[in-house]
Amino acid sequence: MNYVEPVAAEADPFVPLLAEIAARRAEFSEQQQLSADVVEKLRAAGVYRALVPRIFGGDECSPADFLRMIERISIADGSAGWVASFGISVLYLASLPMETLNEIYGNGPDVIFAGGLFPPQTAEVVDGGLKVTGKWKFGSGSTGADLIGVGIKVDGGQNAGLPRMAVMPAKKVKVVPNWEVNGLKGTGSHDLVVEGVVVPESWTFIRGGKATLDGPLYRYPSMGFAAQVLAVVGLGVARAALDEITSIAGGRGSITGAPVLADRAYVQIEVAKAEAALRSARAFFYEATEAAWQKLVAGETLPIEDINLIRLAASHAARVGSDVAGIAYKLSGTTGIYTAHPIARHLQDAMVVVQHAFLSEGTWQSAGRVLLGLESAPGFP
Repeated sequence: MNYVEPVAAEADPFVPLLAEIAARRAEFSEQQQLSADVVEKLRAAGVYRALVPRIFGGDECSPADFLRMIERISIADGSAGWVASFGISVLYLASLPMETLNEIYGNGPDVIFAGGLFPPQTAEVVDGGLKVTGKWKFGSGSTGADLIGVGIKVDGGQNAGLPRMAVMPAKKVKVVPNWEVNGLKGTGSHDLVVEGVVVPESWTFIRGGKATLDGPLYRYPSMGFAAQVLAVVGLGVARAALDEITSIAGGRGSITGAPVLADRAYVQIEVAKAEAALRSARAFFYEATEAAWQKLVAGETLPIEDINLIRLAASHAARVGSDVAGIAYKLSGTTGIYTAHPIARHLQDAMVVVQHAFLSEGTWQSAGRVLLGLESAPGFP
């Protein structure tokens, strides 16, 4: 049922990598982060150069191509997909001055950026820039990053009150291992601690600010894209859950003597409904992406209605992904209740995706406001 067309391993380097990621899922969960060698294999596979400008040696691929890449990785493992999704970070970094970008990508495009925005900490203006001290949550993927950004605010400064990030070498940040959660355990979303690091002003940016870089990719709505790369993890995990239940449905019979799952009418009905729901959500998701992209490639300014559809499709994809994983879990019976079973892991991962602030229930209200011609909520879309 996989969406990806079969490709020979020698023609697609992702094939063996995805197989390895799937085989090592338990390892990532147990250690609460991706293994360093897997991060390096994602880097070598081009995940972190995918959206980097060609002028820096990157691939500058389309949003849909990047999203499909993350979806494939997420089918193998949700945590790996989540960490890989931060290849989008170049769209944030694109707001930095060109001189800073030249320094970041001076040795090549395969730079890994991660970080935590909340809660923003007050930075002190000092000689040489901003002195940053504080603690931040949800530093997904920071254990394998080259650069880390943290959320700051400057009292009385320009853009005061708007989300700003200070970027620094990862070695200047302490990662505090405390990712004790029930889903996406391998993302390494630990706390981050910075103590008195002076960051030049030119290494700070306003999240979602106007890009220094030119081209349609860097005019694609960065906040909408940020929601999409997380939502597509949910689509991938749901695909894996549905594939898992269909693969085991024809197996052994129930210990009570009931027919195998595949022969039960309610299972046939629920699998069909779940397949239709997942494919429909996925179609809307990529339709909104491609429609916006085509307008940007044509040089058009993207209207708020199109940006809103990107956000709405992302929230819908995450919700449907969680629902479909839940259906697979319920159909699995006692098989899926075991911690080590793939369906249990898929359910927990999918449920965490939909909890993210970019995809939470509040985003539905914000999207509805735009659809009704009302003023959009701050920061949305």
